[in-house]
Amino acid sequence: MVRDSVFAGPPVSPAVQTVGRGAAVYPDLSVPALYEQALGRGEGQLGGDGQLVIATGAHTGRSPDDKFVVRRPTSEDVWWGAINQPLPPAAFERLRGDVEAHLGRRERFIQHVAAGADPDYRLPVRLVTERASHALFARNLFLVPAPDGPDSGPGHADRASEVTILHAPGFAADPDRHGVDSGTAIALDLEQRAIVIVGTAYAGEIKKAVFTLLQYLLPQRGVATMHCSANAGADDDVALFFGLSGTGKTTLSNQPGRTLIGDDEHGWSEQGVFNFEGGCYAKLIGLSAAAEPEIYRASHRFGALLENVVLDPRSREPRLDDDSRTENTRAAFPLAFLDRASPDGVGGHPQTVVFLAADAFGVLPPVARLSPEQAIWWYLTGYTAKLAGTERGVDEPEATFSACFGAPFLPLPPLRYADLLGEKLHRHQPSLWLVNTGWSGGSFGAGERMPIAITRRIVGAILDGSLAAIPTETDPVFGLAVPAACPGVPEHLLRPRAAWTDPERYDRTAARLARALAANFATFAESVAPAVAAAGVRPRG
Repeated sequence: MVRDSVFAGPPVSPAVQTVGRGAAVYPDLSVPALYEQALGRGEGQLGGDGQLVIATGAHTGRSPDDKFVVRRPTSEDVWWGAINQPLPPAAFERLRGDVEAHLGRRERFIQHVAAGADPDYRLPVRLVTERASHALFARNLFLVPAPDGPDSGPGHADRASEVTILHAPGFAADPDRHGVDSGTAIALDLEQRAIVIVGTAYAGEIKKAVFTLLQYLLPQRGVATMHCSANAGADDDVALFFGLSGTGKTTLSNQPGRTLIGDDEHGWSEQGVFNFEGGCYAKLIGLSAAAEPEIYRASHRFGALLENVVLDPRSREPRLDDDSRTENTRAAFPLAFLDRASPDGVGGHPQTVVFLAADAFGVLPPVARLSPEQAIWWYLTGYTAKLAGTERGVDEPEATFSACFGAPFLPLPPLRYADLLGEKLHRHQPSLWLVNTGWSGGSFGAGERMPIAITRRIVGAILDGSLAAIPTETDPVFGLAVPAACPGVPEHLLRPRAAWTDPERYDRTAARLARALAANFATFAESVAPAVAAAGVRPRG
């Protein structure tokens, strides 16, 4: 009875329901009611501006080594390996059954939401969790059906298409019984559209598990699924911004005078671009009201959920420069909290595509125009650089490559997504750009981070079309077409070597990055079209 009424999805009362031995079920609670439950249960604190602030314990980020995909005869096209570890169906059924029993003995919260702003591709999602704060996360991040509308409530969807998430941070998986490697597991059954998340309270696992499932289902319908942000101008001139975490997707898509379609995950169909989500999951570390006023305001109000942010013990104001818990502090809030957010999350076919890289080596130009072949090369490369650390004297960055700017969320081989994107680029011919939001004048520890104001001017010139009219010069190391000038940008910044005080050290550093880029792409070199392989970085000597 408990499994039928709670886990299989027949209608339940919108009020609190009691099942089993008095375990209460809370379906589709409102934001204030979820606040009451979360605070009453000790799940978090109230911030000075009305935010709900939670700590996620040992897991302050995703656990990529604990992600599993059920291996069935219908899923042999999956990109098996370290990213998608196979899990036998019997092991998954044991895990799901044990988690259902665990949740069945506890108070639990159900949220009926959806993923996909375009109704033609929308997937209903049903989250069952033991934490009110995570129910709030789902309500903030996904699409919430209108009250009493055709898509609202527990009976809102065709059961065959619904995604079910069983979320139990308090449950520890048993590696021997469940076929996993630790007490933490994120297990996806692509065929049954079922997701089980245990042993971690990091809310981003919910968001990215749904994204992974969408990236399996929608390409079968010809939709290019993309880890990118999107915005649009007054004439529906849509722009996409691809990039890994920390490269500026959220910041740069919040461009003055443009409507934000979405900040992280999108599909590109025959009709155009559509957001997968209804919310924003913004990084907060170092956030300032001056540099990013809209995100700052959105994260400082009632309804926002803050993860791993340290509060001032007296004022309860968030300490946004405090990384004592993690640098991956986050805010989850509805896109409606942003002044320029799109009301429907859809747009036309992109006229501009921008790939973002935070190059901590300080050798990539701040902007370069790409050919379609170069665009696919950089898309498969998915380059950025992370800092080796923040200890005194550490000044060497580390190159990071993530295919399609989101390898951890690719259930299919990267070339499948590259082919889908390449077909869209060929058909609609948007302008294509690479923008470096990283360092200039030297690597991390010697140079300086590119000022956000400069990057905004570059993006503004891209979007208004003025940068496309400026002649370009070919970068001798990376083969990129670099504009000779850009309004409001000092000329020496456009040529990285000129910004370094030690040109010979620049040459050595640039050559080292070029070799790393080429070595990484070797994995794809034999599988892509010869023109794509030839368009990439080709180190000299």
